[in-house]
Amino acid sequence: MAHQTGIAPSSDLQDFFAKAKDGTQRVIKVVIENEELVLRANGVKEGSWEDDFNKLVKPMIEDKQACYILYRLDTTNDQGYEWILIFYIPDNAVVRDKMLYASTKATLKMQFGGGHFKDDYPCNMPEDASLEGYLKHVEAQSAPPPLTFAEEELQQINAQEASVQIGVDSRINTMQGVSFPISQDAIGALKMLQNKEINYVQLSIDVKAETIELESSETINLTDIPGRVPEDHPRYHVYLFKHTHEGDYMESVVFIYTMPGYKCSIKERMLYSSCKAGATGVIENDLGMEIAKKIEVDDAKEITEEFLHDQVHPKKTIVREKFAKPKGPPGRGAKRLTKNQAKE
Repeated sequence: MAHQTGIAPSSDLQDFFAKAKDGTQRVIKVVIENEELVLRANGVKEGSWEDDFNKLVKPMIEDKQACYILYRLDTTNDQGYEWILIFYIPDNAVVRDKMLYASTKATLKMQFGGGHFKDDYPCNMPEDASLEGYLKHVEAQSAPPPLTFAEEELQQINAQEASVQIGVDSRINTMQGVSFPISQDAIGALKMLQNKEINYVQLSIDVKAETIELESSETINLTDIPGRVPEDHPRYHVYLFKHTHEGDYMESVVFIYTMPGYKCSIKERMLYSSCKAGATGVIENDLGMEIAKKIEVDDAKEITEEFLHDQVHPKKTIVREKFAKPKGPPGRGAKRLTKNQAKE
């Protein structure tokens, strides 16, 4: 969910916006200074939008400085010329700038006129702010969307069913999901996370009592989670992942199941694996909390911001069609015999 700040465009920027839609301006660079959106640079149309892109956009990119770049295309809609909003936030920008620019993007678009924008193009590296980078973005946008968690599970089930060999001596072994009750302490902690009073809850299974118990609940940094993961026991972790994606500030609940390989008992491995669906079912159905991604890791070091971001927002893969060899002309006769074949 995106949140807006109270930052508004300066009067000079508003006046410039009003004049910039006549078709003479090709590019406008806007930055946040002193809690205002201000005009930093602009460039006029010289050639086609493709010819002008690298010539005008690249010089406006500063390595550590986040910015908005409004770039005019040559196409129009009922509002006038269409524009691209290039949203540049470098990886090495300070966290405050990342959040501030992400939260103010909607305000900028509204002030300029949202109907003028054909596309948003988020960038975090200077080389991305190029015509080549933008065309790759457009191609990726048209690729098939990634499968949802439910679709992945259905695909796995169908694959397993297709591979089953049934015969006279076949035996069918199934591991039914187990639903252990969740303690009131754990439910209370999950509700606090739902209300954003905390951002992290760790749950464990009491093997003897056959219940799911609260291990810890607190507000921590993502980098602190690996240090909370035991090396000899599985655990469930529920984390409120705050991040930005394609220019929008987002808060996503992720469920992480940590399984430290064979350092724990076989019974623990089986119980945690079979109780996972029951635990997530309570979180989603009983508490009404949407889990953006369910993740399983065997090494706590995998839990990083980049890893969670890739899990919550999988990168789209571009599927290219294979080259099909053209068919020969119709009515071709039988293959001609060579001289050696004729002698035989």
